[in-house]
Amino acid sequence: MAARQSPRVTRFPTFFVAVALASAGFVAACDKAPSPQGLKEWTPADHDPELGRASAPGNANQGPRGDGGSALATVVEVTWQNQCSTCHGMQGHGDGPQGPMFKAPDLSREDFQSRVKDDEIASTITNGKGRMPKFEIPDEVVRGLVLRVRSFRGR
Repeated sequence: MAARQSPRVTRFPTFFVAVALASAGFVAACDKAPSPQGLKEWTPADHDPELGRASAPGNANQGPRGDGGSALATVVEVTWQNQCSTCHGMQGHGDGPQGPMFKAPDLSREDFQSRVKDDEIASTITNGKGRMPKFEIPDEVVRGLVLRVRSFRGR
């Protein structure tokens, strides 16, 4: 009869046991989100106090497009960079990285600028048109984007 071999017993080092217990404790402690009571709504001024001063009522600081140089202008700029420039390019020429694929129009062309009304530009932004998707953004940001499109005239 063959000799019987005992199964090999592997022992985990104490370190692994401690890590497993600590992880289980952290998971058990994080079973629900913190309460939002008493928290104020975040604004861009919370991140950069200069934005809060620039957007204070009565501040007449005008940006390059007459947009007030405010926190709203920053939001409009970031929205253009993140949502619009990928197709239309930074100067609106339709030369963004995705522009040729989607045949993005050159928004600086005089025939476009004279033909389209501000309300039509705003409607295209909020409702989409052709291959352009709709964007659900606040009305004041849409108005800022319309001003941005108008600033491309003759560039």
